[in-house]
Amino acid sequence: MTKLTRRGALGLVSGAMLSACSGWPSKEQGTAPAPGTPGLKDLAAETGVRFGTAMSSRQLSDPDYVRLVLQDCAAIVAENEHKMYVIQPRPGEWNWERSDALVAFAREHGLAMRGHTLLWHRTRWLPQWVNDSEFANAAEVETLLGDYVTQVAARDGGYIHSWDVVNETVDPATGELRETSFSRVMGQGILEFCFHKAKEAAPNAQLVYNDYMSWETGMEKHRAGVLKLLERLKKNGAPVDALGIQSHSNSDRPDSFTPAKQKAWRDFVDEVVGMGLDLTLTEFDVNDTTMEADIGIRDRAAAAYTKDYLDIMLSYPQTKEVMMWGLVDSQSWLKDFLPREDGVAKRPTLFDADYKPKPMHEAVAAAFRAAPTRD
Repeated sequence: MTKLTRRGALGLVSGAMLSACSGWPSKEQGTAPAPGTPGLKDLAAETGVRFGTAMSSRQLSDPDYVRLVLQDCAAIVAENEHKMYVIQPRPGEWNWERSDALVAFAREHGLAMRGHTLLWHRTRWLPQWVNDSEFANAAEVETLLGDYVTQVAARDGGYIHSWDVVNETVDPATGELRETSFSRVMGQGILEFCFHKAKEAAPNAQLVYNDYMSWETGMEKHRAGVLKLLERLKKNGAPVDALGIQSHSNSDRPDSFTPAKQKAWRDFVDEVVGMGLDLTLTEFDVNDTTMEADIGIRDRAAAAYTKDYLDIMLSYPQTKEVMMWGLVDSQSWLKDFLPREDGVAKRPTLFDADYKPKPMHEAVAAAFRAAPTRD
């Protein structure tokens, strides 16, 4: 199958965007797309892929955002609402309101739902009370963490089809596993422990290790560390089903996805699927922090990169789910992360601040149209 280069994708995106926009409403119109206009979820489904986005509970009260989700997405994942610092901010205190609201929304509209994440094994993102805890022994950690994983993973009666069981435990600077107050007492066997507890609580869910290793410069140790961890989990009998590839691009410009970097990235992905694991793209967006201020230049580069990256990832039949990390530029986490020095608003997602589709939207559509079909 012929794949477009970045340069070829620019022409495709520019032309297709003119016709695509005619079927999309403006934010002020607040109406559905023209009849017969397929959403990204429909194009993805034709190839056997599920397409969706991260969503926060506050966006449930934004009708324009909800409209975009329903017309383009077959699945959602909570942006923060299923993280430990939200659900259990203090010992013994359980806060389900925000996560329950998102699950209820998904159920009401027939959306699938991913779970993110049971253990964010990184001190920076654990509740402070966990970081301050001095556990007496491994049994104490197993009791506390085992109860937490069980309650969260089992709460929705199997509705959540995929869980990021462990998130970001590989240190990109060294390739080694991060240490937390949990692992200082229990050891790194805590990772296998969480996978087994998740399997008990959600026996039919896909269980995922999720991380932000990428094709970018300086990620070599990170990629190697993730492969080493996956090999260990498999060897030790942990029920890991897939690698969650976050698919952020934060350190290199999107137009630096060179053939050499593409080959190195393919080599990494080949190693993963060679272990018998599936792939899920869990948090896709495109950071334009170091790009020129000109909107046209940034949008074309982001769209071209999106097409090239998705072409590679969708060429693997093991890629069965693609999740954006937000749909609207002005509501993206990247608005405040690695801000531009010139103060210009960032454009990392499929829709601009007026909820209008950008060239990246058509690039995603083109990638799904070109993708081979999988089971």
